Amino acid sequence: MTIKHKHEHNKIKQTKIGANMAKSAKVVVVTSGKGGVGKTTTSASFATGLALRGFKTVVIDFDIGLRNLDLIMGCERRVVYDFVNVINGEATLYQAMIKDKSCDNLFLLAAAQTKDKDALTEEGVERVINELKQEFDYIVCDSPAGIEKGAFMALYFADEALVVTNPEVSSVRDSDRILGILASKSKRAVNGEEKVKEHMVVTRYNPERVESGDMLSIDDIKDILRIPVLGVVPESKDVLQASNTGTPAINLHGTNVSEAYIDIVARFLGEDKPMRFTTVEKKGLLKRIFGGN
Repeated sequence: MTIKHKHEHNKIKQTKIGANMAKSAKVVVVTSGKGGVGKTTTSASFATGLALRGFKTVVIDFDIGLRNLDLIMGCERRVVYDFVNVINGEATLYQAMIKDKSCDNLFLLAAAQTKDKDALTEEGVERVINELKQEFDYIVCDSPAGIEKGAFMALYFADEALVVTNPEVSSVRDSDRILGILASKSKRAVNGEEKVKEHMVVTRYNPERVESGDMLSIDDIKDILRIPVLGVVPESKDVLQASNTGTPAINLHGTNVSEAYIDIVARFLGEDKPMRFTTVEKKGLLKRIFGGN
């Protein structure tokens, strides 16, 4: 069933969705093979977008020791207990989860700043996820880059995966390694269940640089990874502004980056949206004469 939504002055309106719409909680991992590709930015905006569409959503930071998600979501000062505290029984989920100030349906479970990567255990993570499934429609797992233990734990319980990549050879190659792990080491793979549903999100895309041969094209990336493209996020200084102000990029209303993440959420929910931001914008006469973006 397609969920219709309206945009008024480029703002996302919260849509009330009946409890019977959500068949069961879904675990979505946001992952990448390489660091610095915009994965945590994508996690924050994707989770926010789901929540703004009426789904009760929690986003978990699995990056033990390098806690960043709370900064991007603007709630770092409100972190008292974290994911590891809950796993160790030092706090309950309700003590540790932080409710977003601007969206009633959105919650965050922050990463611990401990350096002990073994703090996440399979049994502990599974217990927390199972408890969250009783209350939430979507559990978004923000994975560390690469294949360390935190990354493995983030993807192990996934039902679906957003693989974030930049349009460069090294990033795409490392994403291919992540796809191999999802296909062979996820819980679904181990149990012989239906495979994790994979989606590709291409960030920092610049069509002009693609035309000049400095970046891989969307078609190049699709040829290498062989998974559907969920969306393209254009290269933009707005992403840095969002990070610096503790605002998920999807909330920068009226920007191309916000619109790109709105499209990504809509396509994830099954809506048919044309792929934007993949071609060079043709400037009108006034822009050619006077310049401007």
